[in-house]
Amino acid sequence: MSFKETTDQTFVADTANGVTLTDFWATWCGPCRMQSPVVEQLASEMGNVTFNKLDVDQNPETAQKFNVMSIPTLLVQKDGEVVDTLIGYHSKEQLAQILNQYL
Repeated sequence: MSFKETTDQTFVADTANGVTLTDFWATWCGPCRMQSPVVEQLASEMGNVTFNKLDVDQNPETAQKFNVMSIPTLLVQKDGEVVDTLIGYHSKEQLAQILNQYL
């Protein structure tokens, strides 16, 4: 599996079922460029989690709805409900451990 680009219009549907991780990012964000490959690698290994990317510059409504003030922010949801919010860079091991507790 890989990242799916999600938008303000598709976010609710993209995160409604199962465990999802959404990477809130922007093209100009250095730490986001460090985080993305880690999450992409995890996405290829964890087929039971849905991984989304949301560009905060292109989709400000969803970022505002979840009070995303710093990026990268990783939003973990289970069946559409927020279960964890991670701000800043996280290692692959940290993310796997967090995601596994919701599976």
